Amino acid sequence: MEKFKKMKVSAIKNGTVIDHISAKDLFKIVEILNLEKVDNPITFGTNLESKKLGKKGVIKISDKFFLDKDLDKIAIISPKARLNFIRDYKVFGKKDLKIPNEIYGIVKCVNPKCITNFEKITQKFEVLKKDGEVALKCKYCGKITHKKNIILT
Repeated sequence: MEKFKKMKVSAIKNGTVIDHISAKDLFKIVEILNLEKVDNPITFGTNLESKKLGKKGVIKISDKFFLDKDLDKIAIISPKARLNFIRDYKVFGKKDLKIPNEIYGIVKCVNPKCITNFEKITQKFEVLKKDGEVALKCKYCGKITHKKNIILT
């Protein structure tokens, strides 16, 4: 019988753990949160076994807590993600992310003729779900943007 070694990842004193990220979306989450520009210690793992997802990703960020708009961005990309908030090495809160019914100011409309692309207007989208995938309908021009084409601002 083959023995497996568990990898040990240091606990964080304070910060956020983003768990249950779809493995294929891990690096997109890193990109949209601009984690490459963060000086805080960050640990991430990808293609980890998960009963819920098959394969998952995890990000641990020391001394970092996110704004609601950042949580909405994560939810759009990986709607089954869960956040664990850490203080003094203990989980003090958990949050399962949910895609809101409407999105404001964090997604660019893919229609080049949409008024939001040339006027200073906050983008507004109705969230549609099709076949388990996220799609967004622009409230101004009606254009539907599918997950693979979403551009976060």
